[in-house]
Amino acid sequence: MSCPALPDGFDFTDPDVLHHRVPLPEFAELRRAEPVRWIPQPANVAGFQDEGYWAVTRHADVKYVSTHPELFSSTLNTAIIRFNEHIERDAIDAQRLILLNMDPPEHTRVRQIVQRVFTPRAIRALEERLRTRALNIAANAREHAGPFDFVTEVACELPLQAIAELIGIPQDDRAKIFDWSNKMISYDDPEYAITEEVGAESATELIAYAMNMAADRKACPAKDIVTTLVAAEDEGNLGSDEFGFFVLMLAVAGNETTRNAITHGMHAFLTHPEQWELYKRERPETAAEEIVRWATPVVSFQRTATQDTDLGGKRIKKGDRVGIFYASANHDPEVFENPDTFDITRDPNPHLGFGGGGPHYCLGKSLAVLEIDLIFNAVADAMPDLRLVGDPRRLRSAWINGVKELQVSSG
Repeated sequence: MSCPALPDGFDFTDPDVLHHRVPLPEFAELRRAEPVRWIPQPANVAGFQDEGYWAVTRHADVKYVSTHPELFSSTLNTAIIRFNEHIERDAIDAQRLILLNMDPPEHTRVRQIVQRVFTPRAIRALEERLRTRALNIAANAREHAGPFDFVTEVACELPLQAIAELIGIPQDDRAKIFDWSNKMISYDDPEYAITEEVGAESATELIAYAMNMAADRKACPAKDIVTTLVAAEDEGNLGSDEFGFFVLMLAVAGNETTRNAITHGMHAFLTHPEQWELYKRERPETAAEEIVRWATPVVSFQRTATQDTDLGGKRIKKGDRVGIFYASANHDPEVFENPDTFDITRDPNPHLGFGGGGPHYCLGKSLAVLEIDLIFNAVADAMPDLRLVGDPRRLRSAWINGVKELQVSSG
């Protein structure tokens, strides 16, 4: 293979890159020429005391790394590929308490407990309530006489309300969850002026909120999910601190990601009007999966090699960080026909927007797909003539494909 033509010093985790675009041309170049490539970084720029990471860009290789936790650990350096350069190592290590950053067997134990929240029965029990909420969200947005922000008025609402319904957070508190989760992931965006300390404080507040919920249920059990998860800690349930970190993960993994998928999906529909017309006419069940593939809200996570191993023709050394780039995998022409085409009838659609399989495959996939289906059905009914008013304002982030604002109009 020829050497990929990347600009000198190009780093896929540089927050300025995602602030402007997802680097799809650069991913395509790596898939073609060097699908596993060492990306050097200045010491400690990502919060790690090393000199860079391996970028893994092909669908097959991302799946391989994801499904071999014995070779590629989530715990050693966590799954977050880039922190703020000022973060202390203790703060990174503390995040090992989050399910996302665990390896088996501890991951297996905690996941077996929390997956009770996401059983088909639990999701079915939510469906009608969430359908009503989706219809109300779209109807309220339609009342705007002029342009409005689709992110705050539509996209963020259903994921927040779903989490509140799922674990019994009072709806009046959903704004707190939104604020805390925003602050936890926005430390790279200067508009928010969020420091690493403010992000940590927000995480602490959210965990404390959840731990108080757990303590209340232990004292006064109720017929709800929180009680199911925490009331009998010695019988295979979660401790209060474990429940706190679970809710923190939900606030990001279940809120930020679905919100951004919905926002990117709406933008894709409005910039591909033939797909919006097709959706309004036929409402294909395949639409939600294509929206997630197209959006890929989490551009990348990382793993750390537990031993020397080979991948994509390269020798990965023990302790090396390995970036798995879902956004690249989801545009791999070896897997997807016309990968750069937004096609809501795409089937099959083996995208990695919910992870590459293995132990960390998204727990809440069925809930996320349900939310996406419900909100776009509601928008199509309430605001069929929705149109763009401005370009999306993107989040400056190292690993989130985020949109802060998307101005639209239904008039």
